[in-house]
Amino acid sequence: MTGAAPASPLPRVVILGGGFGGMHAARALRRAPVSVTLIDRTNHHLFQPLLYQVATAALSPSDITVPIRWVLRGVHNATVLLGEARAIDLAARTVTLDDGRHAVPYDYLVVATGARHAYFGHDEWEGHAPGLKTLDDALEIRRRFLLSFELAERCETDAGRAAHQSFVVVGAGPTGVELAGMLPELARHAFHRDFRRTDTRRTRVILVEGGPRILPGFVPSLAARAHRDLEELGVEIRTNAVVTRVDGEGVSIGAERIASRTVFWAAGNRASSLTRQLGVPLDKSGRAIVNPDLSIPGHPEVFVVGDAAAATSEGRPVPGVAQGAMQGGVHAARNVLRTLRGEPRRPFRYWNKGELATIGRNRAIGDLGFMRIAGTPAWVFWIFLHIMYLVGFRNRLVVFMQWAWAYFTYQRGSRLITGRERGEEEARLRHTGEHTIERG
Repeated sequence: MTGAAPASPLPRVVILGGGFGGMHAARALRRAPVSVTLIDRTNHHLFQPLLYQVATAALSPSDITVPIRWVLRGVHNATVLLGEARAIDLAARTVTLDDGRHAVPYDYLVVATGARHAYFGHDEWEGHAPGLKTLDDALEIRRRFLLSFELAERCETDAGRAAHQSFVVVGAGPTGVELAGMLPELARHAFHRDFRRTDTRRTRVILVEGGPRILPGFVPSLAARAHRDLEELGVEIRTNAVVTRVDGEGVSIGAERIASRTVFWAAGNRASSLTRQLGVPLDKSGRAIVNPDLSIPGHPEVFVVGDAAAATSEGRPVPGVAQGAMQGGVHAARNVLRTLRGEPRRPFRYWNKGELATIGRNRAIGDLGFMRIAGTPAWVFWIFLHIMYLVGFRNRLVVFMQWAWAYFTYQRGSRLITGRERGEEEARLRHTGEHTIERG
């Protein structure tokens, strides 16, 4: 290895990705006689289930992130490298980083690189409809969401103002439903006293789903409850609606055209491109089809977990959720240890601890296996479960206080428009022929 981590006589375990799968794998090896190297392109661990709360200005980025080095400060056999894995050489057992010079050798490799949003062959839509997988994605969505009201305030035409106040969310899985449920509350309660020319209570939120119902991963009765809750919040739901075009002016669903300047994408996932370098069969989402022990065919020293893996448990697909990644990371680490001890490996058994989705204020659904809950009890349970799983006491305390403040006041403390300059938005206004108020 050149310039990456000190040589060690211990077996070398390299983990790609500091998300739920990679972090739990590293922590499961903290007392093992191995040398662990965790590589991630960011320096922070992200609590992805609350990413949409950053996107809707409910939480700040620091509320749902912690430095990876801080999380692993007590894992004394672990080294953290900031960098992006660009190539995996299975024959040489090395991982090449983004500078092209650092080749990190391994004896065992855990690939936990997650997934990105997929546009089903229309990658050109991403510029008009950002997805929600990373902190940068959340900040971009927050920027567009908040800026839309600022641009509406400057419009002198009702049609232009309406287009800026129309939000389309494509995809009605948990992320799309939670995002769509938050937008009406913010527009109609948090913002309506802040603008003079724009009535934010006239904001439209349209949730578009290509399948026959929302939340296909939930039982029909709970999905129907969520459907009713969203409609009570004023969300327009379009099922069996396949998006055929997305551009800067709106969304096309067949012959129907929805004028919207702000579109958010939550319709599909595509595994990290690193899975294509493993030389194994992939599913339609690009996930590596793994063996029962989570290793890849032909290379028992390589494991794939989380959203990068197409794993099964007792004949059923493992869902691409946080708890699946956590359990997969721990299981891969334990199978490494079994191999080192000369013991047979065990197949992965996924324990479904339940599914939860929040729809809005006092509204949520939950399938805990032994019981199903909805409404306020599910919402309270969702709050405390997510606070419990946040990493770090500081984050738990701050998030609880932020949520309590927002509940009683409807206010959001992270309404900052950051990122790109307004010039591109002004150019878009000029392009669409909308008139704006002259600045003095």
